[in-house]
Amino acid sequence: MGNKSVLSLMIAVSLLAACGPQDKQITPAASPAYDLIIRNAIVYDGSGDAPKSIDIAIKNDRIAAHLKPGENATATRVVDAQGRALAPGFINVLSWATESLIVDGRAQSDLRQGVTLEIFGEGWSMGPLNDAMKAEAIKQQGDIRYPIEWTTLGEYLDYLQKRGVAVNIASFVGATTLRIHELGYENRAPTPEELVRMQKLVSQSMDEGALGVGASLIYAPAFYAKEDELTALATTAGQSGGGYVAHMRSEANRLNEALDELIRIGRKANVHAEAYHLKAAGKENWPKMATAIGQIEKARSEGLSIAANMYTYRAGATGLDAAMPPWVQEGGHDTWVARLKDPKIRARVLREMRSPSKDWENLYLLAGTADGVRFIGFKNPKLKPLTGKTLAEVARMRNQSPEDTMIDLVIEDDSRVDTAYFLMSEDNVKLGLSQHWVSLGSDAEASAPEGVFLKSSTHSRAYGNVARLLGHYVRDEKLMSLQEAIYRLTRLPASNWKLKDRGCLEPGCYADLVIFEPAKIMDVATFDKPQQFATGVSNVWVNGIEVLQNGEPTGKLPGQVVRGPGWKGWKTP
Repeated sequence: MGNKSVLSLMIAVSLLAACGPQDKQITPAASPAYDLIIRNAIVYDGSGDAPKSIDIAIKNDRIAAHLKPGENATATRVVDAQGRALAPGFINVLSWATESLIVDGRAQSDLRQGVTLEIFGEGWSMGPLNDAMKAEAIKQQGDIRYPIEWTTLGEYLDYLQKRGVAVNIASFVGATTLRIHELGYENRAPTPEELVRMQKLVSQSMDEGALGVGASLIYAPAFYAKEDELTALATTAGQSGGGYVAHMRSEANRLNEALDELIRIGRKANVHAEAYHLKAAGKENWPKMATAIGQIEKARSEGLSIAANMYTYRAGATGLDAAMPPWVQEGGHDTWVARLKDPKIRARVLREMRSPSKDWENLYLLAGTADGVRFIGFKNPKLKPLTGKTLAEVARMRNQSPEDTMIDLVIEDDSRVDTAYFLMSEDNVKLGLSQHWVSLGSDAEASAPEGVFLKSSTHSRAYGNVARLLGHYVRDEKLMSLQEAIYRLTRLPASNWKLKDRGCLEPGCYADLVIFEPAKIMDVATFDKPQQFATGVSNVWVNGIEVLQNGEPTGKLPGQVVRGPGWKGWKTP
């Protein structure tokens, strides 16, 4: 073969590979045995074992068989993965896609990273609600506006599935939601009767498929809950096979004490316990991360089922409520804003915002400087031009102190104001991600750089959390093997939360699949320009239906509610 012929052949092969996995439509004389066969993939089954060279056959919504490479079998469609990696769909164990999926069920920022299951419920869940809670929730809606056509958590999940979502969905029931349902925003313990009603709501939510109870203890009114209240709720969830997960009471000055509380609750309730987005916030607290990991390892060695999840960034994101003392927020949002308008109360709040305390978590001080606080979302159109600016920049623009600026922004926006805080060290991010029991949660919505989502900004983790793990930390930093990372994204969370037939590739598992290119997957989002899709994922299937093809959404919305072990329709293997 001449040089020109060789060159032509090389170009042809390169062009073919650049097109992504190749489809072949099969029309045999007899009915095909399978709906889909994926050939020529490097298969990571989620177990953490070394990858295999096998072909995967799908029938309806399930994995039907493992085939030997090239084994004679027929299918309606054959996809040639061309040596790319094939894995179970990834599980986002801490998602805030609760509202974004209502307006755009495609979940693109996560889907394009291979996520096929969103798990909600960090403290607040979308049910159970009463009339007062519905009215307040509608009042507090920002850019995304929608009627609340459900009451219970199960009804909300069914509502999303009926509307149509590309990804699967699941949820914890929020301890905050339960508390507001029965106590409102009062800073007190529930009466015995109120606690019984809260436990009944847990039981009802477990019957509807909740995975357990989720708490977020730095925020009012969850901050007011004592350990015995949380233990009672977790115990009730455990009676239906559920667990307990918490944004702990402290991730900073009292991190290790807060972790002790999580361990005690898990042990007394006899449930799987998990720390949401494990971190050590604030430079002076960075040495506590290693101690926290030691605490978890010790509890695990003693037989407690305990783990953690993380996101892959140094900054967290929440609201300006996390920079103000909980007492000023007692009574709910309107009462909080009214108090901030009172000059005497404002003066006290300003003093406490500037003073380090072990009694509450002040993310403003933990960020170190006003340059470490960045605004990512406002409701008030007049304030939207401030999106993306740091607190230091806005304070200078207004000729105010940073603390006065934060108070005025809460009043003017009539919201908590979505805010990113730079709190963690890169060394601790690596240390946490290195633990075999750490799974991944974005702590963010699933959106797209279009439509209503362009009215606000976001945290980079919404668009890059998984891709950053697989690209930056696995491929570039070599923090762990690719099979270990895939285990953390699939089999680990599925096992922790008893997600039957999810996070796996054995015959009988649901056909939630992702094809990606390990050499090219990467996060593109930055804090300056966060709304940028990750790259490297080519194809995604959810329940056997392709929802991402050659990197673009197909428009199919086959996502289902994934029920927890207490669901009344649950059947054990």
